[in-house]
Amino acid sequence: MTALQTALANKRVLICVGSGGVGKTTVAATLALRAAVDGRPSIVCTIDPAKRLANSLGLSGLGNEEAEVPASVLEPLGVKPKAALHAMMLDMKATWDDLITRVAPPEQRERIFANRFYQSLSTALAGSQEYIAMEKVWDLRRSKDYELVVLDTPPTAHALDFLDAPNRVLDFLDNEAAKWLLTPALKAGKVGLSLFNLGGSYVTRALSRFTGTEMLQELSSFMLTLSSMNEGFRERARGVRQLLEDKTTGFVLVTSPNPERLDEAIHFHKLLKQNRMEMTAIVVNRVHPLPTQAQWADAATLTPTRRAKVEETLRELQVLAQQDLEGLAQLREACPGTPLIQVPRFGLDVHDLTALWGTGRYLLGDDVLA
Repeated sequence: MTALQTALANKRVLICVGSGGVGKTTVAATLALRAAVDGRPSIVCTIDPAKRLANSLGLSGLGNEEAEVPASVLEPLGVKPKAALHAMMLDMKATWDDLITRVAPPEQRERIFANRFYQSLSTALAGSQEYIAMEKVWDLRRSKDYELVVLDTPPTAHALDFLDAPNRVLDFLDNEAAKWLLTPALKAGKVGLSLFNLGGSYVTRALSRFTGTEMLQELSSFMLTLSSMNEGFRERARGVRQLLEDKTTGFVLVTSPNPERLDEAIHFHKLLKQNRMEMTAIVVNRVHPLPTQAQWADAATLTPTRRAKVEETLRELQVLAQQDLEGLAQLREACPGTPLIQVPRFGLDVHDLTALWGTGRYLLGDDVLA
């Protein structure tokens, strides 16, 4: 069995990570689809606001609720899934609101929802999107019957933004830290971020959305309201962290052969290993295949003018393919021991189930790039 075949059979959570624009959404959807076809009830969760995932799964749209993909949409492929496939697109604000609804007493919910600092937390605070995505996966894993949850993570410029999200939220919600932060300024009756001496931290970036006493009052009210629920949040954040490190959770690092993307992938891989995360595979998407002998032979049968144009195109493709091969060799050397899976660059974007199924044939080893 290939690495991803083993993962689809044994893992409970697969987390697709990597930079933006490398095909994480496609890979995540394909893995969940193949797991359902093989008999494991699965769900794919995405943060991508575009409709690509919904369209590729034969759905008109996705929202913050789980939607079942009709088995009938696979009939044209001659495929009959043995288990149900669900999909959802996480809405960051709605997911935070759902969390508050579950953990906050009824008399406190509206006060939290109306608080401007909470509105910042639930929409813009650094690490908030990453944390709430993992919190949702933890909740699905704990309370639902899905045998596999696949997460398409938000694009992260820095891998630590994702890996440290639970710790950042825990630090932010720490009451002692809040007391240290607020008390001196409130006693002095002063305003201004210089009091906190926090430089460019994520707390400062959130605080900078407000000014003066109003900001301090909003933050103070928010922290006081949350104080009774602090341990509940901490318990959930600890659960998220444990889920990240669990042996039934696997990370699929998605990249492209672009040199800049490869450097980011190598760095991400290093950090995942340092943080004791389970590396399932590296998927290199949109690899240029080398021109085949049949393509060169076909070109030789054309008229001289047309043959020259086609052969020029084939030479250009050969250069691109050679560059990709060099990048793949660099990746193998930098990430020893982690399976490397290549998916070719297709002529069209992956936008329907047929294309998803074709992608899956490369991910699962049914088809292999020469």
